Amino acid sequence: HYSDGTARDVTDLSVLSTNDDTVLKVDDSGTVTSGTRGEAYLLARFGQLAVISQAIVLPEGGQPEWPEEAVARNYVDERIFAKLKNLRLVPAEICSDEIFVRRVYLDIVGVLPTVQETTQFLSDSNPDKRAALIDELLDRPEFPEIWAMKWADLLKVKATNELDRKAMHRYNDWLRESFSSNKPLDQMVRELLTSEGGNFTQPAVNYYVVETDPKVIAENVAQVFLGLQIKCAQCHNHPFEQWTMDDYYSFASFFSQVGRKSSSDPREAILYDKKSGEIGHIRTGQAMPPKFLGGTQPEVGGRDRRALVAEWLTSPDNPWFAKNIANRVWEQFFGAGIIDPVDDVRATNPPTHPELLEQLGHRLVETQYDLRALVREICNSYTYQQSTQPRDPENKDTRNFSCQRVRRLPAELLLDAITSVTKHDVKFNNLPKGARAVQVADGNSGNYFLSVFGRPSRDSVCACERRQEPTLGQVLHLINGDTIDTAVQDKNGRVANLVSSTTNDEKVLDELYLAAFSRRPLAEERKSIEVYLADSENRQAVFEDVLWSILNSKEFVFNH
Repeated sequence: HYSDGTARDVTDLSVLSTNDDTVLKVDDSGTVTSGTRGEAYLLARFGQLAVISQAIVLPEGGQPEWPEEAVARNYVDERIFAKLKNLRLVPAEICSDEIFVRRVYLDIVGVLPTVQETTQFLSDSNPDKRAALIDELLDRPEFPEIWAMKWADLLKVKATNELDRKAMHRYNDWLRESFSSNKPLDQMVRELLTSEGGNFTQPAVNYYVVETDPKVIAENVAQVFLGLQIKCAQCHNHPFEQWTMDDYYSFASFFSQVGRKSSSDPREAILYDKKSGEIGHIRTGQAMPPKFLGGTQPEVGGRDRRALVAEWLTSPDNPWFAKNIANRVWEQFFGAGIIDPVDDVRATNPPTHPELLEQLGHRLVETQYDLRALVREICNSYTYQQSTQPRDPENKDTRNFSCQRVRRLPAELLLDAITSVTKHDVKFNNLPKGARAVQVADGNSGNYFLSVFGRPSRDSVCACERRQEPTLGQVLHLINGDTIDTAVQDKNGRVANLVSSTTNDEKVLDELYLAAFSRRPLAEERKSIEVYLADSENRQAVFEDVLWSILNSKEFVFNH
């Protein structure tokens, strides 16, 4: 429809695409055909206009029989189950205790359960033992370390020419202490955005030391705290979204009056509100007054502009903040966000479960941004505790949480898991013996294993910088690299100690499997290893080979 009142059919001139070509297929002529069962969105683009249309493809026949055990435990399950019923899908079975104990330890505290912790949980007959374990893990000191690591990625914590190593460690400690004390997440963000003073004594100030360009700060604030990508509006109005160049420069104006000066210590920066400084529009040169994204132009009245944007951003009325935080928390436990990628919120990338995302955001606001409370609700849900195997072998769904995802362990967790199973310590630069990879504060870790397995260098706030996809280099390093070989053959490691302390091969084998997989070996696994032992004169070498095979297995490298 044009401004003069005329209308034109531009279907043949539009570009059609889909977000899931297994459900909807679009050929070169623009013909759309259905594929497998599921939900997909069709995107039509013409010039700078874009519209989406939802399509649901259902199988022939009626609604499948709903499993008797699949009873909603909370609002998470209610929303997920409602969508599954609409798609004529059924949820997977509840995972075994062996799968659950390994999964929940890795997800909540980032470590494998010890052999003793696993056997104690497996032998517990209390029907509420899973909920009790979740509560126990939320109180462990490793819980805040996982979230400090995740936010250090987003805040680009690394030693650079701008960020002194001392300041970098103070910044990371501040993050860890914030999560340890269960500081409300909205408060933490306000402290970051309104920080002032010296970056040694006021660690949150380092947010403005890591990045000094007001425009880039605005981009990062939008992407990290709201899930919005506005960068392309620096040079042109967004082609498919609402953001204009005026929006971009007006939002950047909130950060244009950040002043910096030197301290008596040349390594320290002091940050203050200098009450002057404007952002000019790149095309007109006109100074742009501060304006909230998608909102109004506030009355500054001599206040620190950053305080205004911090109040707006963390307000319960903000349409993005709470949902963005909730979506990032959800991704930690399912390997994908309800909006995915989590930092690409746009009309053409709709949430799979909008009502659930809305409710998760409301729960954060209701609990005053209590991270532990949200994690507890997610992990106690049937949806989280599902098996990774769909109940229906014909179910190819990967978007609607009808089963859990198999997820490769992040680099730090994988290295810590190898250390835990082998009892071989890895030495990290500037950290004491026994430190874990999760505790490495500096994005410039210098550790080859972490780099190969996708630990971000923290040059960008994009969630995409952490690489989770398997690569040939990773496979080759596990097989031929020194990380596993050295750990398995450690003279003071698990295998050496077990072999020297007992002649009971079954006991040794049980401990290796429990340490790595949180289960005992299957009968066929036990039998094949017994044959291997009978054919060898070097008992320790056999168990070193067994452990090497365990650490190279998909079952070990992935969280199920």
